[in-house]
Amino acid sequence: MGAQMATEQTRLNLSAGLASVTVASVLVALKLWALGQTGALSVAASLADSAMDLMVSLMAMAAIFYAAKPADEDHAFGHTSAEDLASLGQSIFILVSAGVIAVAAVQRLLAPVPDTLSREAVGMGVMAVSILLTLGLVLWQGRVARRTGNKVVAADRLHYLGDLLPNIGAIVSLWASRAFGLTAIDSVVALAAAGMLALGAARIGRDAFHALMDRRADPVVIAGIEAIARDWPGVQGYHDIKTRMAGSRIFVQIHIELDGDLPLRRAHDIGAGLRRAILQAYPQADVIVHKDVTQPSPQAHDQT
Repeated sequence: MGAQMATEQTRLNLSAGLASVTVASVLVALKLWALGQTGALSVAASLADSAMDLMVSLMAMAAIFYAAKPADEDHAFGHTSAEDLASLGQSIFILVSAGVIAVAAVQRLLAPVPDTLSREAVGMGVMAVSILLTLGLVLWQGRVARRTGNKVVAADRLHYLGDLLPNIGAIVSLWASRAFGLTAIDSVVALAAAGMLALGAARIGRDAFHALMDRRADPVVIAGIEAIARDWPGVQGYHDIKTRMAGSRIFVQIHIELDGDLPLRRAHDIGAGLRRAILQAYPQADVIVHKDVTQPSPQAHDQT
């Protein structure tokens, strides 16, 4: 059951990665052509973003492939930390992209002679197609991320989701240039897009850094595990719950307290049942249950 679920999750993650690479390739080609037709900086900003998307998506595919490898002698806990490394790389590339776009936008705003745009209708058409393709990709990535918990897919989705507003902004700036000759709006939109990219990169990088530093799982997840252990038949108590994140995996260790008079098989069944219940609630978890024996109370000795 666990191996089948892991295979299905890997298949979904790879499908999301392949969709991301395909869409990014198409968008790069379309926006490169649109930039040549219009000369709009907002289109150039969107092109740079899509080119970065393509590079990051290729990195994400490689990370998903590597993270799917089973545990081995050198990596006893698996290879899912590759997802966090890829996410950290994504954040760095996005920050660089945002910086380049921001500098170009400021230079154009400060230029003594404003740049002129051309064939704005062509650019608006290309950006509209880009929005539709990006929407389709974001919807699929969201479905995969919810089912698998993969951080690379979630980070990629966040990036593409952030692309939607700059694409809409590019359409607005091209329309304003065509209708009113307001070419400065193009640079303002590009500058806003750069700010959004930088904020998204900071969030992605922060989450990846925390995971690489073995930060605990979400407190909501920990509370859910505690609730399952607290109510599990045969468990008299629990302590020393330890969790850490590695990519889309949650590693859990929990000590449960059992009656010392229980037969060994019964004690094993209680621990195994609790582990299955936690895995059912959190399929991305890797769970180790330690069984401790409770000490009889002094009152119990006096009564005997």
